[in-house]
Amino acid sequence: MNLLIDICHPAHVHLFRNFIKIMKERGHNIYITVKDIPSAKALLKIYGIRYIEYGKKSDSIIGKTLRQLQYDNSIKNIVNELGIELGIGTSITIAHVSKLTKMKSLVFDDDDSSVEPLFTKFAHPFADYLISPDVLKYERTKPSHICYPGFHELAYLHPKRFTPDEKVIESIGLNKNDRYFILRFNAFKAHHDIGVKGLSMDQKRKLVETLSEYGKIYITTEDKIDHDFEKYQLKSKPDEIFSLLYYATLFVGDSQTMTNEAAVLGTPSLRLNSFVGKISYLEQQEKKYKLAFGFRPTEFNEMIAKIRELLDNHNIKEDWQKKRKIMLNDKIDVTGFLVELIDSYPDSLKYMNNNADYFEKFR
Repeated sequence: MNLLIDICHPAHVHLFRNFIKIMKERGHNIYITVKDIPSAKALLKIYGIRYIEYGKKSDSIIGKTLRQLQYDNSIKNIVNELGIELGIGTSITIAHVSKLTKMKSLVFDDDDSSVEPLFTKFAHPFADYLISPDVLKYERTKPSHICYPGFHELAYLHPKRFTPDEKVIESIGLNKNDRYFILRFNAFKAHHDIGVKGLSMDQKRKLVETLSEYGKIYITTEDKIDHDFEKYQLKSKPDEIFSLLYYATLFVGDSQTMTNEAAVLGTPSLRLNSFVGKISYLEQQEKKYKLAFGFRPTEFNEMIAKIRELLDNHNIKEDWQKKRKIMLNDKIDVTGFLVELIDSYPDSLKYMNNNADYFEKFR
């Protein structure tokens, strides 16, 4: 089968990289498209994944709208030229092009419709199939909506797909018993980020001041790092971040994706931004599995108090690994599911609908 995967964010390289490798081994032709996103292209190169670049991103709503028409036309031409049968991705473009060509689309979306109203409005109606975590079942109710027991992050951080490497932390002068913290500061440039607040500069300074009392600090940012924090900048390779997250004492930031990455690895994760209370998969991590904590922008002092409380627990890593095990028992190896779903498409859809125990094989 000729498959196209459209990459819209660096995290989606991780979402699909294991799938790409396995499907190529099974004889499928896989083509990857990506916009001019330096961090995404860098990851694709690290993993040896060839790609077709087809346009630049815009930060403004008007720019995004105008460029969407260009994206649709570019991908339509690629689909027709390569004879693509199935388009996969977290992509409005894939959904649109499936209505302009013979290609069918499987669109992956793990966000609530209230958080991404434009994506819901302009992608969902055009997708042949919408695939989401089952925590979103309450609003993904059409027959063409497939809900699975997992998170995007379990496509690459499930124990079947990821083993932490102690050599990574040794390379920055640490060992697995050292107390250290990973901080992530987001840029908030996506269309759904308009009006969203994360950590302010004063809050970042206070956070660093607080954590420096307990251990070493490493900061990763979506944009250029602020001058105040240059000495804390994490200089590891992009593909090493997950081992660093696994062994870290805490993760703190204002990023949704990295909050959940830390949580599924069993590292206590705290985030502060305007999305708190609005994202179902993180609400599940916080309320059901107790792996993460969310704070609104006005609750910074409460977050600092929770950090101090957590760091008073010297068995925190062991406690969180027990919580992680409970979470993993409920979830699946998402890559295994994707491989079977698409390798056997469309028969897999019929089998899934007629088999109540379909997901058990992926646990």
